[in-house]
Amino acid sequence: MLKISDSLKAQFYSALAEKKIPGPDQGHYLKWLRYYLDYCNKYGFNESDPRSLSGFIRKLEEKKQTKKQREQAEEAVQIYYELVRSGHQNNKTGLITSPPKAAGVQEPGHSYRPTLSRPEAQTATGRPDSPRDKAVRAGVKGSWESAYRQLSNEIKVRHYSPKTLKSYTTWVRKMQYFRKSKDPALLSTDDVKDFLTFLAVKQKVSASSQNQAFNALLFFFRHVLDREFGKVDGVVRAKRRPYIPVVLSRSEVDLILANLEYPYDLVVKLLYGCGLRLFECLSLRVQSFNFELGVLTVHDGKGKKDRTVPLPLTILPELRGHLEKVKALHDRDLAEEYAGAFMFDALERKYKNAAREFVWQWIFPAKTLTFVPEAMEYRRYHLHERHVQKAIKRAVNKAKIPKRATAHTFRHSFASHLLQANYDIRTIQELLGHSDVRTTMIYTHTIKSLTKKDAKSPLDFEYGEGSERRIV
Repeated sequence: MLKISDSLKAQFYSALAEKKIPGPDQGHYLKWLRYYLDYCNKYGFNESDPRSLSGFIRKLEEKKQTKKQREQAEEAVQIYYELVRSGHQNNKTGLITSPPKAAGVQEPGHSYRPTLSRPEAQTATGRPDSPRDKAVRAGVKGSWESAYRQLSNEIKVRHYSPKTLKSYTTWVRKMQYFRKSKDPALLSTDDVKDFLTFLAVKQKVSASSQNQAFNALLFFFRHVLDREFGKVDGVVRAKRRPYIPVVLSRSEVDLILANLEYPYDLVVKLLYGCGLRLFECLSLRVQSFNFELGVLTVHDGKGKKDRTVPLPLTILPELRGHLEKVKALHDRDLAEEYAGAFMFDALERKYKNAAREFVWQWIFPAKTLTFVPEAMEYRRYHLHERHVQKAIKRAVNKAKIPKRATAHTFRHSFASHLLQANYDIRTIQELLGHSDVRTTMIYTHTIKSLTKKDAKSPLDFEYGEGSERRIV
């Protein structure tokens, strides 16, 4: 993190006082300024150019900063810009024309590009942008916007999940920042190599993050830039070490359930009782349940695959009571002429009245309606994942369970407990929806091994050890 000079700090605090920023908040404003200057230095932007502010705010949004925090950060940077402009006018602050050390930011052993003498955009030589420079800059910006649109289209054509789109877009955007918005048509494998090395050495990202970045850029090169990725020499793709998942005991599961309120307790009972992923559970609709046969059908699971799992008999009465509440809520929605549940892909066109039919309603509907401005109507979505995750976290803390338990932990516990009960690994694979049994084999490490280690010939088995022959 860069260090702000005492001179700039004093001027900034003085400006905050003039703006009547409360004293307790002034430290936060200084923090946002430090983050902004560090962002500009890291990605090679001019800290006195207001155009770099939008990228900084977007970066804060990616870091999950709240709207209030982003607004506070933007106000802090705007105050800094006012100091920059006043420094240009009367040359008292030393923010613009002074040497780099007095320019407000200092760090030993680092060479800084002098800040520009005017807030307008200028070239690296210090001259104002020519019409040609502006046209080139606008063309590069347009190229990136077109690239992001094409990336979105390519992912949607392949029916990848929205999370994949968000993840790939984030890594490509980070690559854009790293290469200072270099024209995407000019990107090379050397740029990718430098970026991946930066992630591994400077950012110290995990192996999974490094591989995710590699896959995102590989997809971007092949399907958006329409050229082969090539061999990236000098960068070793990180190998992810075998991960042993956290597993809860049955008593720990019961403790967590006892500290959960409705309907989150029912969500967890389905996660553990059926081995569902969280998004699979929240995406369930009324038609997914077959109470007569005791079967739950999971539609469009991971990889757009369907599968069936047995319904836990112990929660059938609870599920039927919950369904009555869903029916009552749906009737109220229809009485108030709401548009029904959200539908995805082409289902809306294929089944025009499906959104208002009971069989298409969410099993776990959201508590509030969502307004769709394009259609000027209200629709109901399912429970948000974060609400369930926070409820589980609170319940784990109340139960005082010393494990890092999340919503996915109940799926791990489902598989481990079945394996512990001597269920066949292939059966567990089908229930979990794994494509490869090697993925399911990880659960063999979560339970005690009952396999005998000492080698013994079958001829030497005593009666009851697998042969009826007794050694005399």
